[in-house]
Amino acid sequence: MAIISSDDSKRILEKIVAFSKADGCESRLSNVVTNNIRYARNSVSTAGKNTDMSVSVQSYFGKKSGTSTINELDDASLEKVVRRSEELAQLAPINPEFMEPVTPQQYGESKTYFSSIEDFGPDKKAEAANISMVLAAKQNVAAAGFMEDSASADAIMNGKGLYAYNKTSGVNFTVTMRSNDGSGSGWATRDYNDVSKLDVNEASAIAIDKAVQSRQARALEPGKYTVILEPAAVAEMLQNMIFAMSARSADEGRSFLTKKGGGNKVGEKIMDERISIYSDPFNLESPASPWNQDGLPNKRMDLIKNGVVSNMLYDRFWAAKKNVAPVPNPANVIMTGGSASLEDMIKDTKKGILVTRFWYVRSVDPQTQLYTGLTRDGTFYIENGKIKYPVKNFRFNESPVIMFNNLETLGKQVRVGRAIGPAAGGSFLIPTVKVRDFTFTSLSDAV
Repeated sequence: MAIISSDDSKRILEKIVAFSKADGCESRLSNVVTNNIRYARNSVSTAGKNTDMSVSVQSYFGKKSGTSTINELDDASLEKVVRRSEELAQLAPINPEFMEPVTPQQYGESKTYFSSIEDFGPDKKAEAANISMVLAAKQNVAAAGFMEDSASADAIMNGKGLYAYNKTSGVNFTVTMRSNDGSGSGWATRDYNDVSKLDVNEASAIAIDKAVQSRQARALEPGKYTVILEPAAVAEMLQNMIFAMSARSADEGRSFLTKKGGGNKVGEKIMDERISIYSDPFNLESPASPWNQDGLPNKRMDLIKNGVVSNMLYDRFWAAKKNVAPVPNPANVIMTGGSASLEDMIKDTKKGILVTRFWYVRSVDPQTQLYTGLTRDGTFYIENGKIKYPVKNFRFNESPVIMFNNLETLGKQVRVGRAIGPAAGGSFLIPTVKVRDFTFTSLSDAV
């Protein structure tokens, strides 16, 4: 799985910058190799490989800019894409919010690439899929899964002397197990930069157990319940909120972080003091690129610390307008957890509901961060510290702000993958969470 090196990326981008006749230009190179295997009803249905190499060029004259992209890398093609971007820039209207490219930056080192990806060939993916399907067949359930591994390189260069390069590897595995009578469903997902950490057997066994245990679900009246949310469910509630922490939206009165009377809520406590959420590209369990799409450094950054809003997101234009430093979108999202296991949390619950994950989550009110969505793939009633029986899926109406004010227990952190979350291919590192008074509004007949 050969990926372009930093030296070769730099050589290509230097040619592009040298071709420029505009006031300035910025070029990006992307090289991605992905491999996947998909199976359903205990049989492989598709497998494939995709390799892509492309460069994009943004040229600008004053506050007029144009962008062109090409995947041919000979000198004539590189010059052609530069000329095309310049033509588009001359035709473009003036953009009052245009920001010139950044000057050279200093970046930390993040371990995003692991050589284990190089040995994860088609035979090993087929073997992993077979493990999952054999386990399913033994338990009389049907497996449907998707596994994708990737290696990529991204580079950026501009006429001001900036150059940055990063290489990333990863694997994402998602599996759904369905009982053959159609009444039970289980699900699990795993995501790692280091392919050697993937244990298909372990993930498939969890999904199978949920499928078997969720058969013949009973109806439970909607209402407010104590709930234990597994990490994937927490991530679904959290991701939209994090990317709604725009300072501009708050300053313009369009956000849940708009302060009454004007301004934003930086420095205000909005959640239980045990809630701390931050981004850290150098986290060993959830590493991310040390630079963002503007070429600015990604750094460790608190978003909410001990329930208090610590930072809001400032794009470069709004930061300049407010005379503050830019605060980019988080490269990953990490929520501080506790020491409790899922089993501990169940044992400590008198009456409640265990939720595997949410599905089809949509915003109802951005100014309160109220969401609606459905439970899916294993929802269970807990009584006196034990799972008593599966329950039919619910529709919920709830806000993560309210939810994190009703916190009871934080469990251990688990990495949740890019299929769920967030930004620029980043991942979530999220604990299991137990909260009270979670609002379920109606039942769903879907399994």
